[in-house]
Formats: sequence, structure tokens, C-alpha cells
Amino acid sequence: ASPSGSCSATYSVTGSWQGGFQAEVTVRNTGTSAMTGWTVGWSFANGQSISQIWGGTHTQTGSSVSVRNAAYNGNLAANASTTFGFLGSWTGTNAVPATVGCTRS
Repeated sequence: ASPSGSCSATYSVTGSWQGGFQAEVTVRNTGTSAMTGWTVGWSFANGQSISQIWGGTHTQTGSSVSVRNAAYNGNLAANASTTFGFLGSWTGTNAVPATVGCTRS
């Protein structure tokens, strides 16, 4: 069984065009108790940057991105999930981040 303090995040690119892309991240409470907030983090490998986000609040410093839940989607029961999405820009390559971490807050 997963510890009560666990969550997971799955990153997927839902659309891509020259110089830009749209992505979605699914956040799932993999623990055994409800959680009241989450923070998801990753590093972009190719210098991508987020221009617009919905379903969360982001900070980006260089390649490092951190996204916190919005007011309406932080409370997740055990095994429940939510998503956030964003628009970003890229040049040359738009690789999916190797590791996407999730922590309860």
C-alpha cells in the first residue's frame, strides 16, 4: 500500500505547433487519505517556457518549473485525480520532462 502522503503526476503533450505547445498534467492522490493541496515540479530539458496556465499557479526559474494547485482543485480524496494544463513555447526540441514529481502540501 502507498503511504498516506503520496501523489503522482503524469505529463502529456496534447498539441504541438511550430514554436509552441499545449500540455496537460494529471495529478493523482495515490495515498490512503485525502489531501488538501499539491505541488508538482519538473525541469524542462530544452529551454521551454510556460506562457499561460489553468488549474494551477506556476513559477519558473530557468528550466525548473513548480506548479501549485488552484483554490478549487487541491482537495483530493484517496485515488482521486485532477488536471492542469498550460501553453508553452519551445525552440528546436520539445522533449517531455524525464521526471515529474508531486508532493502534498
